Amino acid sequence: MSRLFLGNNGHKEAVQLAKLDQTRMPLFKALVDYVKEEVMPFHTPGHKQGKGAPAGFFDFIGLNALAVDLTEITELDDLHEPRGVIKEAQELAADLYGADRSFFLINGTTGGIYAMILTVCGPGDKIIVPRNAHRSVVGGIILSGGVPVFVEPVIDEELGIVMGVTYDVVEQALRSHPDAQAVLLLNPTYYGVATNIKEIVELVHQYDIPVLVDEAHGPHLHFCDALPMSALAAGADMCAQSTHKILGAMSQCSLLHVRAGRINIQRLKAMLRLVQTTSPNYLLLASLDAARAQMAAEGPRLIQKTVALARTIRKQINEIPGLVCFGEEKLNRPGMYSMDPTKVTVTVKGIGLSGSEVEYLLRHKYKIQVELADLYNVLFIISLGDGPREARTLVEALADLAAGRDKLRDPARVPMIPKLPQPPEQALSPRAAVFAKADVIPFAAAAGAVSAEIVAFYPPGIPLLCPGERITQAIIDYCELLRAVGLHISGPEDPSLQTIKVVKQIEDKK
Repeated sequence: MSRLFLGNNGHKEAVQLAKLDQTRMPLFKALVDYVKEEVMPFHTPGHKQGKGAPAGFFDFIGLNALAVDLTEITELDDLHEPRGVIKEAQELAADLYGADRSFFLINGTTGGIYAMILTVCGPGDKIIVPRNAHRSVVGGIILSGGVPVFVEPVIDEELGIVMGVTYDVVEQALRSHPDAQAVLLLNPTYYGVATNIKEIVELVHQYDIPVLVDEAHGPHLHFCDALPMSALAAGADMCAQSTHKILGAMSQCSLLHVRAGRINIQRLKAMLRLVQTTSPNYLLLASLDAARAQMAAEGPRLIQKTVALARTIRKQINEIPGLVCFGEEKLNRPGMYSMDPTKVTVTVKGIGLSGSEVEYLLRHKYKIQVELADLYNVLFIISLGDGPREARTLVEALADLAAGRDKLRDPARVPMIPKLPQPPEQALSPRAAVFAKADVIPFAAAAGAVSAEIVAFYPPGIPLLCPGERITQAIIDYCELLRAVGLHISGPEDPSLQTIKVVKQIEDKK
């Protein structure tokens, strides 16, 4: 059963009305009931419901959390072959979100992205992906043996932020690669920017191939029409959401939603068995069950309250001299069809500091930890766990920090970010490059070599180099700049990026 309503951006969205009793938490209840029964465990884990846990750890974590750290027993079901409470909990999630099937993920959205790609791609298959995809997308392509067809997103050079991909670049990729097996999109980006996903999904479906969506930062979109359209509402075939990022689940907890039709659900289940542990943590699984019930009961109210708080914070920050917090004034520009206001991005170059410098000051002077810092910006995530006290503390800290820069303010002190280098040549498939024989050479002298590993700066974890790509001098220079301003390198075996692994004999691997 569904109904139509005029959602965000004027789209008519079909939203599934709950048919099941969403107040129930079957998995969480089964855990509590089992503990109350005082069964004597002669099974894993070895701490036996906390009795063998290290003393200091036990004192801090507490008995209840350790008591529900259990294993697959009859009452608690099996994550990979669910027939009982896990099956029921997943059905409740699908019912709430309007999916045909939903699956619990307890190794984050990364595991969901791996499973999605493995479901639709095999060795040599092409998949169209944005260049600003998370490194887990590259990981999934490596595992599958697929070949990425990268499409370039729009870049806002003033903010130094990568936005979304446009309809036109996706259409061009589909025309140039009619043998592509799928298209993967981001909805929204790490900075809360969303493209016109509904329009792009309809385009891709004209080619009768599935749309996969990395919706790690969009588990809350379904519950508020002031937010960008959700992937499922836009008609996507699969999406993975980090339920822990904005909602109330624990870290590592995500959901994978599927629409039947273009997706072989049996194959998806087999791929999930490959990428998820056979010893799932029941505390994590239960937190997914509870977070779903919370959103079913209070989701629209909680998310609307969060959106209102974030808008207030954004307005107050924009009143602080030297700081800029972009918002709806950038809507309807290429790459930014809509935005999530709960992602509060503050551009700090106007006070003569880099994002990483502001991150350090906030953490050590004001005891505030940002979500992300890049050269120009710091990013704050506002969630249902925040309220007026948190908002006031954040705004006052930023105002104090900016005021302290009055006499020292020099926007020119922060180096200009050069344009993102041109996409490098894909000389080998990512999988072939990862498994090729490799040399380790100085990164500064690597121009012309073929990378055998990922180079990304985290957060947000967007690869600047993927395995199989030919390294250019422009990429070397760009990485050196980001490293010089203190951004964290993620991916290469040498975390300092003084050296890099490159393919030894590319001629023999073509």
